[in-house]
Amino acid sequence: MPLASPETPQRVVSKVLVVVTAYSSTVWQTDDTPFTTASGTQVRDGIVATNILPMGTKIKIPDLYGDRVFVVEDRMHPRKNYQVDIWFPEYSDALNFGAKYSYIEVLGS
Repeated sequence: MPLASPETPQRVVSKVLVVVTAYSSTVWQTDDTPFTTASGTQVRDGIVATNILPMGTKIKIPDLYGDRVFVVEDRMHPRKNYQVDIWFPEYSDALNFGAKYSYIEVLGS
């Protein structure tokens, strides 16, 4: 069996100041399919919703999460601009997260 090669680190292609918020899988926060993202995948740790980047874009939020990488797989209401919404499994955790201004790093090859 071949050894897996380590993933090539992606470089930062841009930095954008956004409002970072949080959401959970509740019908009143999403729609009638709260566990399915706009890209058709199931919600899980590490996904974010935003309208300013293409689906599948990888980002970091270094001021809040260090080197952790998130993937854009969901969308927000069209009126939400320059905002990134992090998915949390529990509503209480999303509520406690609140809203924070932070730079995101958009990753590319």
